Amino acid sequence: MDFAHGVWHPGGDGPLPTIVAFHGHGAHGQDLMGLAPFLGGGRTLLLFPEAPYVLQPGTLSYTWFNTGGDPRRSPEEFERIVGLLHDFIDVAVPRYGGDPGRVALLGFSQGGSIAYRLALAEPGRWRGLAALSTWLPEEAEAAGQAADPAAVAALPILVQHGSEDPMIALDRARDSKTRLEALGAKPDHREYAMGHQIGNESLRDLALWSQRVLDVTPEG
Repeated sequence: MDFAHGVWHPGGDGPLPTIVAFHGHGAHGQDLMGLAPFLGGGRTLLLFPEAPYVLQPGTLSYTWFNTGGDPRRSPEEFERIVGLLHDFIDVAVPRYGGDPGRVALLGFSQGGSIAYRLALAEPGRWRGLAALSTWLPEEAEAAGQAADPAAVAALPILVQHGSEDPMIALDRARDSKTRLEALGAKPDHREYAMGHQIGNESLRDLALWSQRVLDVTPEG
């Protein structure tokens, strides 16, 4: 599946450092595009795949999984979508001039669960993982258990969560941190006085983190 997607290209010659960003449940492929000028020093290609399933016809409201009316997605559906996104990344990064050897993953809320799974299955492939207002799903934990422990330990993971998040409780993020550490990962876990969002302080930290893991300097 070639997902509908947004692209933010900084201009210049490639291959470019790249961030692939996955939006949350009820959002759309353009939802995180406002982050683009701040991430990777303004010199980074960003790709924003859009979830394939419409929540409400006529609205820009999408979700990643086909649940068939069940409130919970199945493990099989989760793995199916992750596999399709894996293929999307393989094709889209070089298509738009990205550097396949310098890619970081970012996921917000439901999109963060996908980013966790992709990152922990191949920790040596990615420059970093930013997990925003999200949680570690069991499938991602299992992938991390099967991966090279040294690569898991070396993967830069930034976790950001709001202390007042009404959608995904802070305790879920703290539990995810504990489970990540049990895998040998070393997450940089940060909490902010905010809700289910990306605030000014968290964006500043995210911008600095992205520059560091992608080895880029800001424009100007």
